[in-house]
Amino acid sequence: MGDLREPLNELTACGLPEALEVMGERWSFMILRASFNGLHHFEEFLSELGIARNILSNRLAKLVEHGILDRQPCADDRRRIEYRLTAKGFDLLPTMVALRQWGQKYGSEVVEDPVLVDEEDRLPIGPTSILSHDGRILGPKDLRFVKRGDLGLRADGTRAKPAAGFDRASGDGFPRIAAVR
Repeated sequence: MGDLREPLNELTACGLPEALEVMGERWSFMILRASFNGLHHFEEFLSELGIARNILSNRLAKLVEHGILDRQPCADDRRRIEYRLTAKGFDLLPTMVALRQWGQKYGSEVVEDPVLVDEEDRLPIGPTSILSHDGRILGPKDLRFVKRGDLGLRADGTRAKPAAGFDRASGDGFPRIAAVR
């Protein structure tokens, strides 16, 4: 196994606590799932999810506050409000798919229906995986936490050449999670 140890008391240098603050409870992901399924209105969320009105109101406000959803008047009826996924919200799709696949694998023995497929060939997507900057599938033994200044520095002291489009300074694209076939 790689070195997945990191300073656990340095919460400010880790995105996980912030992500959990925004998305770390059931209803936030259920609202996100409903948004990906085309629901946009408070009453739609209320009837489809079976969530209490006050909890729905609170979660929608939190998702808007954190930029996951955008709250705007409906184009056809300015008195109605709709909630739309933002780019930040769309970026949660791989996380939602990974959690769904994990739940299917380790949760109930109920066979999932409908099945998430590739639109091109209508075959089920593969399991979500962690990809390197150059597209290799990585497992726990391949991973290690390093300081940002040491990105690309190999154990032998040489520098790795990043794939085209990889920005070492920002860590853009590192790591990526993707469904693989």
